[in-house]
Amino acid sequence: MRAHLVQFDIAWEDPTENFSRVRTLLRTAKPARGDLVVLPEMFDTGFSMNTASTADRGETLAFLAGLADELGVLVQGGRTVMGPEGARNEMVTLAPGSAEPIARYAKIHLFSLGGEQKAIAHGQDLDFYDWPAEGGPLRVCPTICYDLRFPELFRRGLLGGAELFALGACWLEARHAHWPALLLARAIENQAFVLGVNRVGTDPNARYLGGSIAIDPRGTILGQLGDQPGVLSAEIDPSVVRASRKSFPAWKDHRLLRP
Repeated sequence: MRAHLVQFDIAWEDPTENFSRVRTLLRTAKPARGDLVVLPEMFDTGFSMNTASTADRGETLAFLAGLADELGVLVQGGRTVMGPEGARNEMVTLAPGSAEPIARYAKIHLFSLGGEQKAIAHGQDLDFYDWPAEGGPLRVCPTICYDLRFPELFRRGLLGGAELFALGACWLEARHAHWPALLLARAIENQAFVLGVNRVGTDPNARYLGGSIAIDPRGTILGQLGDQPGVLSAEIDPSVVRASRKSFPAWKDHRLLRP
């Protein structure tokens, strides 16, 4: 089973063009049935706070569902969506044969330096989905960009059964050096696979350097992209996370320190 991290230059507030760019890149990656495709945060519009215009009214969800059906894969991608409490920065996952998401995670940690909290409502809890595999499904926890700086969220995911964290981002050039370091830390401390997919290119506010990366539970880098569009395809073996946790069960020694 393989994960395919789709790194591309997101066209500003143009879902139709972004759908086309994703399809073009996936044609070269050729995912097999049963694989996992992971797209960046707000892959359909870019990191725009113009939520009245960019919120998905069904087109992005339909695109993801169609892609899942067409390729026979799980597809995880970010979008903005309106809810009872306002707009949410959401990571949604679709499986073949279902128009409804198998997981919906709303970003908990909002990027206040970029004014995200002024346009987006905080998410309240994690969500999970199962990636079917021989020997039992792999438990996946989706996360989004700025969440990466908050290790307690990932520990909560581990305690909820996560064996793989799939993070979609629009991670800025200004702090790009932090990107691989934090992803490696999250993999090692939680003894979990970590997939981090970032965008490249520019938008009206920032520049992005990609660096999408796949890391195994021991901290081994399975693959990494540079600063150009592309697809990182990484082999994911569920037995690795289970063997790692069994042979060195450090995660079981966790104790919560209270202030």
